Formats: sequence, C-alpha cells, structure tokens
Amino acid sequence: MWTEQDNKLRREFKFSDFQEAFAFMTRVAFLAEAHNHHPNWSNVYNTVTIELTTHDAGNVVTEKDRKLAAAIDQLGYAG
Repeated sequence: MWTEQDNKLRREFKFSDFQEAFAFMTRVAFLAEAHNHHPNWSNVYNTVTIELTTHDAGNVVTEKDRKLAAAIDQLGYAG
C-alpha cells in the first residue's frame, strides 16, 4: 500500500530473495523510463523501498507520481 508522507508517495516491497527484488527493480526501471519519471529508491537484500515525488514541481506529490505508482502496482506484486 502506498502512503503519502513528507511530500512523497512511499511503498516498501519485500521479496523472497535478492534476485527477485532486483528483477522487480528492473521492471520498475523500464516503467520509469516509459513514464519519464524516475523514483528515489533503495534495495537491501530482499526489500525495495520506493519514494515518488515530482522534483520539477517543488518536490511534491503530483499526478505524475500517482500514475507511476499505479503502473508499478500493475506489475502484480503480491507481497
């Protein structure tokens, strides 16, 4: 579930291992390029944390962030 806090949409994704987490990040990278909107994110072993904010709008959450979050949700993450 995405949460909005401190002018960011944030969600944490957990996977069974690093390889699954990295594969997910690769799929998100392609989505980000297609949307021309790139996340702030981190990966520690099986956990990927994504934060979305629109930098050129003053670091606030915009429709651009919501659209990318919805597209990420469409990847079918079941965690």
